Amino acid sequence: MSKFIFICGGVMSGIGKGVTTASIGRILKSRGYRVTAVKIDPYINVDAGTMNPIEHGEIFVTEDGVECDQDVGNYERFLDQNIPKENYMTTGLIYQTVIERERNMEYGGKCVETIPHIPEEVIKRLDRAAKKAKADFTLIEIGGTVGEYQNAVFLEAGRMMRLMRPKDVIFVLVSYLPVPKMIGEMKTKPTQYAVRSMNSAGIQPDVIVARSVIPLDGPRKKKISIFCNIAPEDVISAPDIKSIYEIPINFEKDKLGYRILAKFGLKYRRKNMADWEQLAKNIKKAKKPVKIGIVGKYFGTGDFTLADSYISVIEALKHASWFHNRKPELIWLNAESYEKTPGLLTELKNFNGIVVPGGFGARGVEGKIKTIEYARKNKIPFLGLCYGLQLAVVEFARNVCGMKNAHTTEISPRAKYAVIDMLPEQLANIKEKRLGGSMRLGAYTCELAPGTKSFKAYGTKLISERHRHRYEVNNDFREKLEKGGMIFSGINPERNLIEIIELKNHPFFVGTQFHPEFKSRPLNPHPLFKEFIKSAIKTN
Repeated sequence: MSKFIFICGGVMSGIGKGVTTASIGRILKSRGYRVTAVKIDPYINVDAGTMNPIEHGEIFVTEDGVECDQDVGNYERFLDQNIPKENYMTTGLIYQTVIERERNMEYGGKCVETIPHIPEEVIKRLDRAAKKAKADFTLIEIGGTVGEYQNAVFLEAGRMMRLMRPKDVIFVLVSYLPVPKMIGEMKTKPTQYAVRSMNSAGIQPDVIVARSVIPLDGPRKKKISIFCNIAPEDVISAPDIKSIYEIPINFEKDKLGYRILAKFGLKYRRKNMADWEQLAKNIKKAKKPVKIGIVGKYFGTGDFTLADSYISVIEALKHASWFHNRKPELIWLNAESYEKTPGLLTELKNFNGIVVPGGFGARGVEGKIKTIEYARKNKIPFLGLCYGLQLAVVEFARNVCGMKNAHTTEISPRAKYAVIDMLPEQLANIKEKRLGGSMRLGAYTCELAPGTKSFKAYGTKLISERHRHRYEVNNDFREKLEKGGMIFSGINPERNLIEIIELKNHPFFVGTQFHPEFKSRPLNPHPLFKEFIKSAIKTN
């Protein structure tokens, strides 16, 4: 039977529960155990697909097509394995399932209540996820922080599991220890209150991961031990670091893997993290920069920048840069600024490469199109992802093929040259207001044309990549675009849909309808990103 590790947050969100969960998984996997990870989001949304990226961060898509939290991407990258749709759940999904069962009389006429029926459904799903993965360890990250009303039913599920299987369940609290600038001393009181909140839910943490700007010292570790009723060895120091991929190595300095195995009464297994340690060394050794501009619109949140909106793109660029022994220098470029001040486009000459990632809606579109035109004309390596491909087709149609005012029907429904249009089934979904979970999602096959940059990158004819979109290149304009010089180097064979575009006589000008960033791993960078960075380096 699988062992279950619940990872909860204390004090505030955004302190690294996801990478902590992923790092624990990496440590256990390095010791020869089978590991899977589950993310629980305390939202009424049934999945993450309808959430605003500025508020929630990136919407990650699994191989089997569920739109989920970005932390699932962290699990895949650290564990170097696919996470299935069963491993993501929200409050909305759980309640929806329970209500459907009640309507089908599956509760046999009982009064269906929040407790125990909601936690019981959570437990069923956790057991299914563990069984499907044949996991020795199932890690469960509960979103948000302890003490929040929204998390109560999930903490209750964990408490019930611990009661029923005391030898198979432990709890890890990831809590923040602030160092107020005016005081200059690390404070433990917020973590003490977070533990009290867990205690009020009937749960005592077995391990506390102490997040802070600096390493935890002896006095603070002792204080947490005393006031939080936990052994000093179970307080794990987690200071800020430059690369998240160092986290498993840092955790092992405090023997986290050994402590977890001991709590389950499992025998010590020697760890083998040679590949991960080499990765950390390669990251530190990379000194010469490669400068990449990312042109998007999901950056601003008040006076702050939310890089999480494009986290998989960021990580994929890092993986490929490190592969080529380069230090990634990633710069955010606001598409709207190029609409208002076209003269700013000349700054793009300062970059080794330009990426236009996915997105939706009209805001910033013309700025992105101007960026793509500039990269095309000035031979700057360009990689367009999903919307980036679509707008590259629009730009090419307008400025090379003479189709003035060509556009996507997402922005201009009555466009004369609708070079990007919606699939019939997606049009039906919109008319019927079936929007959630209705896009073209998950993995689809793509056949590559020999002799193209894409074929060279992958080294094979048939590939599979993940999608998240409603609009496609309109095949009615395919012949005209090809005559203009556009190469359609990747085609979905089942439906004859265009998956990859390229241009001749350009260092690297590639657009993909799919999202290759979702499949990039630190130990196995994505081939298209590797080729893009390789080309960018040549312009350095």
